[in-house]
Amino acid sequence: MAPRISRQCDERSARNAFRGFAKPLGVRVSVLLYYSHVETDGKSTAPPGADIANPPAEIPPPQLSPWRRFQIPIFAWFVYWTIRLIGPTLRLEIVGVQNAIQIRSTGEPGIGTLWHRCIFTAAWVWRNRGVVVLNTVNFDGQWTRRVVERLGFGTAQGSSSRGAVEGLLAMGRQLEAGNHVAFTIDGPRGPRYVAKPGAVILARRTGSPISAVHFGLQWALTFKNAWDLFQIPLPFSAAVMFVAPPIYVPKEGGPEVMKQKQEELQAALERVRDAAESWFDLTEGERDNLRDQYHGRISQPKS
Repeated sequence: MAPRISRQCDERSARNAFRGFAKPLGVRVSVLLYYSHVETDGKSTAPPGADIANPPAEIPPPQLSPWRRFQIPIFAWFVYWTIRLIGPTLRLEIVGVQNAIQIRSTGEPGIGTLWHRCIFTAAWVWRNRGVVVLNTVNFDGQWTRRVVERLGFGTAQGSSSRGAVEGLLAMGRQLEAGNHVAFTIDGPRGPRYVAKPGAVILARRTGSPISAVHFGLQWALTFKNAWDLFQIPLPFSAAVMFVAPPIYVPKEGGPEVMKQKQEELQAALERVRDAAESWFDLTEGERDNLRDQYHGRISQPKS
C-alpha cells in the first residue's frame, strides 16, 4: 500500500517534499491552488466514522470590512438556494459510471478533477457524498464554504496567498483519513482548461487514483466574459456527466513519469470535456458509440 502523508511531519519537511514532487513537472511550488468541488464516485459516501468536519483553522482569516462580513451570509444564502431550486429539475445521464465504481471497489479514496466551468452542476450532483474540497480563507472562500458544507461536502482550508503547500497538505490529510477529495483543476483564475499539477503531485505521494470528469448541459446560462466560461444550468435542462478511467501515479515515478502523468490527466480532462460539450449535438447513434467507448466495449480513440 502506498504510504500516506505523515501527520507528524513538520511544515518545513512537507514543503521540501512537495517541492521535490513539483520539480519533475517544471512548476514552482508557489503555484496557487484554490480548488472546490466535485467527486467522481457516483455512489460513494464518506467511510463510516470518518470525520469530514473542518479541523481548527491553521491559517488565520483575513480582516474583512463590516460590509464584506455582511455580504458573506447573503451570498451564501443566494447561491445555496439557487442550486437547491435548479438542481432537482435536471435530468442527468452518467457515461462511464463504471470508472467511478472501479475506484470505489478498491476501497481507496480517490482524487476527483474537473474544470472550473462545471462547479454549479457538480455541486448539486455530488452533494451529500462526503467529498472534501479545498477552499481559501479569503472572502470568496468564506461564503463558498458555507454553501458547500450545507450541500454535504467536507472542507479543508488552504491559503492562496501562501501558495500550494498548505492546500496539498490539507488534502493529503483528508485522503489519509479515507475521504475522497476533489479539485477544480484550473481554478481559481485560470488559465482556462490548463490543469494545475496539484492532483498529480498528491496522487504520487498518496497512491490515490485520479479521475477526470466533465458535465455537459443542454440548456445553460454561460458567462461568456468570465475567464472560465462558467455555466449555470437552466431549469429542466438535460445534463450528461462523463467519467474517464482512473489515472494512477506510481510513487517511485521520476521526472519523465510525472510529466507523462500530467499530460495524461490533461488529455483525459480534454477528452471528457469535448465529449460532454458535444453530447447534445450528436445523433443517438453517435451517443451510443460514446457510451460503448466509456463502457469498454470498443477502444477509445487515442488523444
